[in-house]
Amino acid sequence: MAYKIIGKCPVCGSKLLISKLQCPKCSTVIENDFEMSKFEYLTKEQLKFIEVFLKNRGNIKDVEKELGISYPTVRSKLDEVITALGYNVSQDLKIDKKKVVDMLDRGEINADQAIKMLNE
Repeated sequence: MAYKIIGKCPVCGSKLLISKLQCPKCSTVIENDFEMSKFEYLTKEQLKFIEVFLKNRGNIKDVEKELGISYPTVRSKLDEVITALGYNVSQDLKIDKKKVVDMLDRGEINADQAIKMLNE
């Protein structure tokens, strides 16, 4: 039986390395220090969010519907995943009014969400 690999040390929280690979067919063993994919370090919740986001082709409105969360929550979760993957998220403190109107026109947000975003 194979178990899902863990990405972080349960003692200190550091990223773990893979040190041994074995072929289940011929039992060949390769030992070294192998890095895992960035995605192996994400939480189950973050991976589920990415799956839903990709399945919906990045359409935030559809992600909102499927997960039952608001537009700002979708954006927050997306920023969290981007940060967990090691990228910087630019925190625009000033909401671009044109972007909000464009999102409203494309149906990505509803009128209530647009008003909330413009008032922030």
